[in-house]
This record gives sequence, C-alpha cells and structure tokens, in this order.
Amino acid sequence: MRLDVLINSEFSLEPGLIYLNHAAVAPWPTRTAEAVRSFATENQHYGAQHYLDWMKVESNLRAQFSRLINAASADDIALLKNTSEALSFVAHGLSWNPGDNVVISDQEFPSNAIVWHSLKDKGVEVREINLSSGTSPENALIKAIDNKTKLLSISSVQYASGLRMNLSQLGEACKKKNVLFCIDAIQSIGAIPFDVEAVNADFVMADTHKWMLGPEGVALFYSRPEVREQLSLHEFGWRMLDDISNFAPSAWNITKTARRFECGSPNMLGIHGANASLSLILEIGLGKIEEELLKRSLFTVECIRENPNLTLITDSDPDRIAGIITFKSSKIEGQPLYEKLMKNNVICAARGGGVRFSPHFYTSFDDIKSAVQLASLTG
Repeated sequence: MRLDVLINSEFSLEPGLIYLNHAAVAPWPTRTAEAVRSFATENQHYGAQHYLDWMKVESNLRAQFSRLINAASADDIALLKNTSEALSFVAHGLSWNPGDNVVISDQEFPSNAIVWHSLKDKGVEVREINLSSGTSPENALIKAIDNKTKLLSISSVQYASGLRMNLSQLGEACKKKNVLFCIDAIQSIGAIPFDVEAVNADFVMADTHKWMLGPEGVALFYSRPEVREQLSLHEFGWRMLDDISNFAPSAWNITKTARRFECGSPNMLGIHGANASLSLILEIGLGKIEEELLKRSLFTVECIRENPNLTLITDSDPDRIAGIITFKSSKIEGQPLYEKLMKNNVICAARGGGVRFSPHFYTSFDDIKSAVQLASLTG
C-alpha cells in the first residue's frame, strides 16, 4: 500500500489539531484503537475463554520487538511496564563495590539519572558528564570512563535537546574497556533504525507510547544473554519460571530467558495494542520511517531558521537529529509560549528552556509550517 494511503487510513486526528508531541505520548493508529476495542469486547462477552490466543499475541509482540532492534532471539526480550522499571532491574541487579562509578550525561531524563543516584548507599559514584566538555559528546563520555567504571548509561536521543548519540562509537569504547553499556532507547525506537548487535548493547529499554505509537504500560527490555545472569532478581512470581503452565512445581526453576524479569501477570490489554502498533511500524519499515521523519525534522529546522524571532536549541547537524527539535523565542519565555501554542491546538512540550516539537513520519508539512509560524508570532 502507498504510504500516503496508509497514513490516511491509520491516522485520524481531530480536525484543526497539530500534533507535535510524539516524544511524549503519541496518538494511536487506527489499527491499535481497533485492537484495544476488540480485546475489550472479547473480555466483555467471553472473559478469558481464549487466553491461549492472547498468549500467541504476546509471543508475536516479543518477536516483533526482536525484529525491531535486531536481537538474536525473542528470548532476549522481556515485556515490562516501562523504561524506569527496566533501568531499576539493571541498577539494582548488578553487584556493586564501594568506589565503583556509573557514567551518564548531564542531559538525561530523570529516569536515567535517579536510578543511578539511588545506588549512593552502596558507595557508587555517578558521573554526570557535560556533553559539551569534549571534542564530541561521545568523547566527553568516553574520557570519563576509568578502571572503576562499571557501566555507561545513555539515552539514544536526549529528550530535551534532541541530540542523537553515536551509539556505535560508545558501544565500541565500552567493549574495549570492559564496561557495561546500557541504552535508554525510548526516544529512538520506532523513529530510526536500532541495532543492538551493531552498537554492542548489553541492556536496552523503551516504552511503546512514544515513537512506537503504542499504549502506555508496555515496554521492551533487552538483555544480552552473556550478561543477563549478572543481574540478581528482586521480584518473584510464577511468570519467571521455566514452565509457566505448571502451578505445582517440585522445584522453582527460573528461566534463563529474559522472561525471568516478568514476575506476574502481563498487561494483556496493552500487549494487544502494542502488537498492533508494531505491525504498522514493521509494515512501513524503519528505513522508510527514518527517511520521512528526517525530512520533517529538517523542514522544521528550516522553518525555524526563517523566523528571526526563533532560535534553535537542537543541534541542526543531520547526523544529530532524530525527530526532536527544540527552540526558543526572543519575544516570549518557553513556558508561556508552550501554553499559548497548546491553547491553539498545537500539541507540543516545554523542554530544555524552550519549546519542543516532535513530528513523526506522517505529520504534514503544512501543519509543521503553521505551528512554527504561530510560535514566531506569539509574544
């Protein structure tokens, strides 16, 4: 199906609404809304009569996630509630010694900062690195690694500035220095191609409710098999066992797969929604999605540059952009500008000292132009 036809059939935002907030919570495609309605109706009339079919959807979602990030196996994917939960499994699963340190950036979303600071009572130092302090953001991080560094944790794309990291460079450095590499990929999976093998990732986590166009309450957690058992477990339940159909086991054998991080009943409603959303992402292909998204991102940059009242905060280098464009106005502060845009049905966010626009591959160029023009006139 032609992309424009697919877009028209899958996205039906309210007329007059300009949605530029996919870096926060994205609207659902038509197929996702239909999958959730269908699941709710089935529950209403049949309860869990067809639970085995639900489990097939769950299995398919794992397979879709593994394809999306090029994981070696669906067994490397755990289905969790959110990115924060996955980060907590890593932070509080690893064995720490006093004096160990974790390297992060000074631009992280709170989820990828608080969790490491929570290790203070274990004597762990958190190094928040100024990404502008080196010859490149990556070099600034790599320079901070020493023989006491246990892990580098970074967002693939910074939530406020929109800075796209060179994950391959960071992963290669971590591999050489025998440092674990953890990636909060919530701002890139579903927007640009992501390959856990190519970037030498040990741990990757991301919710579906942003660029993957899915519901809140469902997240992927990838763990490389060679490091998975380094994480001690702190949540326990029936879903983590080898045989989840045996409710009277003679021994509690915990699975070696990533399912060991799923202690209890899954969010089947969210799983059905996420399964539908990912089917659209994979149908279009991340290569095509990235192509269309970058066109819109660079168009947004051009529109902002054409307005003398607006100044870019986001790095405009095409290699550093992945969908988030943040800017400020010379006429009005970021928060009141955000509030005025929202009142005029431009759905965006106040981030990084300015306003953040985050269009997706289907956003119309006319909508982007209108939104930027409104921002330039507001004051």
